[in-house]
Amino acid sequence: MAKRLLALTVNGRAREDAVADHALLVDYLRTTAGLTGTKQGCDGGECGACTVLIDGQPRLACITLAVTCEGRRVETIEGLAEDGRMSRLQRMFHEKLGAQCGFCTPGMIMAAEALLRRMPHPDEQAIRDALSGNLCRCTGYVKIIEAVRAAATDAG
Repeated sequence: MAKRLLALTVNGRAREDAVADHALLVDYLRTTAGLTGTKQGCDGGECGACTVLIDGQPRLACITLAVTCEGRRVETIEGLAEDGRMSRLQRMFHEKLGAQCGFCTPGMIMAAEALLRRMPHPDEQAIRDALSGNLCRCTGYVKIIEAVRAAATDAG
């Protein structure tokens, strides 16, 4: 098994780790970096539970090779906290009951975070489009969309 030294930034911190050439980003984050907030759902890029931001863009960690992140910035759900407190978007998911069972929540929040960074006040269709690659297996998307709208409204 060939390994290489991977240098990247994860949640604002520079890291260098020996990584197998075939290691997936989701495995690197969960096992090597110890960041278990990124969930492993379908393992095929279909559910969005593993969504992280790579250089600010939402990407599926279950179909991304870790070595392709060389020199890049990776952000996970853990990196959104501000001074140990939930971010505005995380708070709204909590307050508006958008978390439901919680399994899809990290991926939903990361996809929504990318949207809010590029479009601080999205309409409902923009929110639905941004979350279209993230599946919720609970009761639906009403509370999730309400949470994203509330975070956008709270942004001022």
